[in-house]
Amino acid sequence: MPTVKVRNLKNEEIGDLDLSDAVFGAELNESLIHAAVKSHLAGARQGTVGTKTRGDVSGSGKKLWKQKGTGRARIASIRSPLWKGGGNAHGPQARDWSQPLPKKMRRGALRSALSERLREGNLLVVDEFVLEKAKTKEFIGALSTLELGGKTLLVDRFGDDNPRLDSLLLASRNVKRAKVVNSAGLNIYDVLYHEKLVLSRAAAEELSRALDPQSKHVAETNDDAAEESNEQAEEAA
Repeated sequence: MPTVKVRNLKNEEIGDLDLSDAVFGAELNESLIHAAVKSHLAGARQGTVGTKTRGDVSGSGKKLWKQKGTGRARIASIRSPLWKGGGNAHGPQARDWSQPLPKKMRRGALRSALSERLREGNLLVVDEFVLEKAKTKEFIGALSTLELGGKTLLVDRFGDDNPRLDSLLLASRNVKRAKVVNSAGLNIYDVLYHEKLVLSRAAAEELSRALDPQSKHVAETNDDAAEESNEQAEEAA
């Protein structure tokens, strides 16, 4: 089971955290990571571009001149792509570029990427992100104290019971080299694009639960056990 040092925003070690071996100790699977990144980038394409064909542009459908005898090339409609203002013959059309990937493959790629960041030494766990004021200067100062100079991805647990959400997002939105997301919004592209990955203690624990391949099986087993106990109680009654 991998163990990491937990630091505060003053870059002081305040304890250790045992990470899930299934999530942060997975083997590197480059082909799976490639498929997940390809799926993510394809899903980000808008696909809203569209050109008008000869059936979409305005114009009369009348034949401009007779087929033979004029010496000119035969033509059927002024909406032909040969004419200025006519339709586009083979232009791009609106389409869905997404390439859906199974949930197990997406989670497996994310586990592989997180584990590789940990093996590289580019994963840092912070107790919590607490800024006195929602100021960009304080946010940059915290990054400097933690010795995070490159592209950095910060992952925290956001929710109604987390008052750090607004201040952290406001303080970081003007810093181009840093990005703040919640654990539910973590994706494979952000993990690979940023050089450093910083997790809060709460986010690390939440990711360990969410990405654990056995978590669903354990939940189903507990549900089955609960149903059996209820049935036994009803029979005894």
